[in-house]
Amino acid sequence: MNITHLFKEFFESEKSGGLVLIGCTLISLLLANSFIGADYGLFWLTKIGGLTLEHWINDALMAIFFLLIGLELEREVYQGELSNIKDALLPIFAAMGGLLIPAGLYLFFNFGTPTQSGAGIPMATDIAFALGVLSLLGNRVPVSLKVFLTAFAVIDDLCAILVISIFYTTTLIWMNLFIALGIFALLLLLNRLKVRNLIPYLIGGVVMWYFMLNSGVHATITGVLLAFAIPFGNGDKKSSSYILQHFLHKPVAFIILPIFALANTAIVLSSDIGAILTQNYSIGIALGLIVGKPLVIFILTFLAVTFGLCKLPQDLNWKAIIGVGFLGGIGFTMSIFITLLAFEDITIINNAKFVILISSLLAGIIGFVSLKISLKNIPTTNN
Repeated sequence: MNITHLFKEFFESEKSGGLVLIGCTLISLLLANSFIGADYGLFWLTKIGGLTLEHWINDALMAIFFLLIGLELEREVYQGELSNIKDALLPIFAAMGGLLIPAGLYLFFNFGTPTQSGAGIPMATDIAFALGVLSLLGNRVPVSLKVFLTAFAVIDDLCAILVISIFYTTTLIWMNLFIALGIFALLLLLNRLKVRNLIPYLIGGVVMWYFMLNSGVHATITGVLLAFAIPFGNGDKKSSSYILQHFLHKPVAFIILPIFALANTAIVLSSDIGAILTQNYSIGIALGLIVGKPLVIFILTFLAVTFGLCKLPQDLNWKAIIGVGFLGGIGFTMSIFITLLAFEDITIINNAKFVILISSLLAGIIGFVSLKISLKNIPTTNN
């Protein structure tokens, strides 16, 4: 299988960023539960320009993160795993099942309760953490497995953004929304006119973000919209999309996501862990991530291959798909992100974050061990 330089770069930055994320999460947890815990928590509530630091991070910096995800998805559609419908169906089936069944499991325990709004929490996969764990297996990991995980995780996150936009929008200010969409249409027109300079797209993206922020729709969707407005061309190193994606890799992996982790994992751990883990929303999150994700990813991909809808790459086996399915259960960034939108009660938010961390950790460990066993007889590669 051919693998582009840009995908290699994306994988390398994301896997390294995943390791940095783990470190920042541990630091944040330690600080939140130390003698400066109260001051550390209040720091993220500092207001700048009418918004708290936490708000700026979750609404502005994360829009840049989703811009990178959108650019990677665009690359996958034009040149990567999603460019051939037969190849694309395998990660698409994995992503679709990994969205619906975990949400269904959550709703089974929470439907009709005040916490049913958390159904989106176990739906998405944290690309950085998942690739970070995969990287620990070294050069025995087949390229096709890296591409499969990246593709279905990107689709997962795109669908999570759509879920956020549709189900976590409470009040719509139509005028601001129409202005934001009008700017998007203008940027698409620039694309059609073959304007390749990134400056008008970036300025338009900032203005679109402002109006989207004030429309009631979550502003992070601006990142994905902007990604698809930016010209892809032939995808070479001179294309606008390539230049921007290349530029964003390291800032996103080593600045934006670590800051997100620091700001959103300042969780004061409770001594009554048993009570936290037996809450309906906790059970729904844990089962969705640890059971729902890997089980349905395996079942749907197996059925799709069995019925001839797509094919399993020659260098993969079903044990590896099960292992990578567990890596799909690492929710972290997106799960925490949706938690902040789903709940208002700070106790429920902190408890849900704690369960997300524990569940993601367990899913990651099981996935790592499973893949280590299933890949042990595969010869090392230079990819």
